[in-house]
Formats: sequence, structure tokens, C-alpha cells
Amino acid sequence: MATVTVPAPRSPRSTRTRRTTRTNVEMLGWMFMRLSGVLLLVLIFAHLFVNLMVGDGIKAIDFAFVAGKWASPFWQVWDLLMLWLAMIHGTNGVRTIINDYAERDGTRLVLKTLLYLAFVVTVVLGTLVIFTFETCPAGAPTELLPSFCTE
Repeated sequence: MATVTVPAPRSPRSTRTRRTTRTNVEMLGWMFMRLSGVLLLVLIFAHLFVNLMVGDGIKAIDFAFVAGKWASPFWQVWDLLMLWLAMIHGTNGVRTIINDYAERDGTRLVLKTLLYLAFVVTVVLGTLVIFTFETCPAGAPTELLPSFCTE
């Protein structure tokens, strides 16, 4: 009687080549997801608390509110950290899903390329918006501007 060996459930597919490295990239990605998830919870809930609970609540959120927040380097860095962490966290999660479910190498390459392109575009544009936001634009109606803007 012939003995049949069944590969372990988590063994790599035969079509993929598995490289051994000194650092375990997947374990580092797993650790990053846990740590960034906890930090994102703190950043997001503090962001929501400040924007929705402090002051007049949701009625107060307008251009002047955002301009007043982004006039402070603290809030610029806070929102930048939130953007970057959320994008890296989400991109790493989608990368993992692509690796798990994309059967062919070509499909995996195309999907990851599109994912990384979307990541770069979003992070670059978001960073530019945060740091180039004009808090007191010339010619804007006075009632829409924050109180510290003078004509």
C-alpha cells in the first residue's frame, strides 16, 4: 500500500518561490498592524472627541474650524500622523489579502502595483494639503474665516 503525504495547510503554493531571509517580514508586518492599530484608535478617537464633542459639536465644523486647527503645527502633525498610519496600515492589510487570494503572479503584481500607486498618490496629496493649506486665503468672505485672520 502506497503512502500519500499531504502538505501542511500553510505551506507555500508550488507556483510560488519561497525565499528565506534573516528577518521575518511577515512577522514585522503583523506586529506593525497591531501597534499601528492601537495608535490609530487613540489618534482617531481623540480627533473625533475634539471635533465633535468639544465646543459646539458638529455645527461648528466649517472652513474656519479646520483653518484654526491647521494653523497650529501640533494639529498638522497629528493629522499627518493619522493619515500616514492609516494609509500604511490599510495598504499592509490589502497587501496581505492580495498575497492570500491572488492565484497568479501576474495578477498579484498588477494588484500590488495599483495598491502602491494609490498609496503614494494619497499620501503625497494628503501631505501637501496639510502643509500647504492657506488658513487665511485672500479674497475670502470674512464670515468664513477664523477669528485670527485680519484683512
